[in-house]
Amino acid sequence: MRMLLASIAAVILTLPAGAAPITPVDRQHLLAHLAMTESWLANELARLTPAQQTFRRAPGTWHILDVVEHLAVAEPQYWKMVQDSMAQPPSAAGISATDADILWYGIDRTRRDRTGEAREPRGKYKDVPSALQDFRTLRATITAFATDTQDDLRGRKLVEGNMSVYQWLLMISTHSQRHILQIREIKDAAGFPAGK
Repeated sequence: MRMLLASIAAVILTLPAGAAPITPVDRQHLLAHLAMTESWLANELARLTPAQQTFRRAPGTWHILDVVEHLAVAEPQYWKMVQDSMAQPPSAAGISATDADILWYGIDRTRRDRTGEAREPRGKYKDVPSALQDFRTLRATITAFATDTQDDLRGRKLVEGNMSVYQWLLMISTHSQRHILQIREIKDAAGFPAGK
């Protein structure tokens, strides 16, 4: 018991003054959302034929392999923003986004903005499984961070934007959700090839 109390005290002493560690409820919500989107993505991609992976609804639109490549390329950039933010002194100044804003982003496909050039698919992967593997490798790192961190993620503003690091981690997951819905739209399009 004495060792447990000493360990807890050591963690508390390493926190910045006024900071509180991530709450159990916030951790549970974040981990559940990350697990949900990873599982959902894997389920949507299971057993796709090569023709299904590269089917385009219309010229110039993304096919499923493009969508998964985008996720595999974008998430490392988003994760770097978490790391950069964690390297800054804690500050909640300028945080105005709400969790509802972040969650709504994941399901609202009525607004469709083009991604930044650095996150455009360029044919990096030969197939969906290889892109999915890279996605899942980084997702394991993000999940481990969310599982283990004792930092005050809500009291730390993202280096860019108007949200906390906690909300940005949630946004990483909702970004995946948004593109999972895009994959479903591709699958529902007229002319989508039949499976095996």
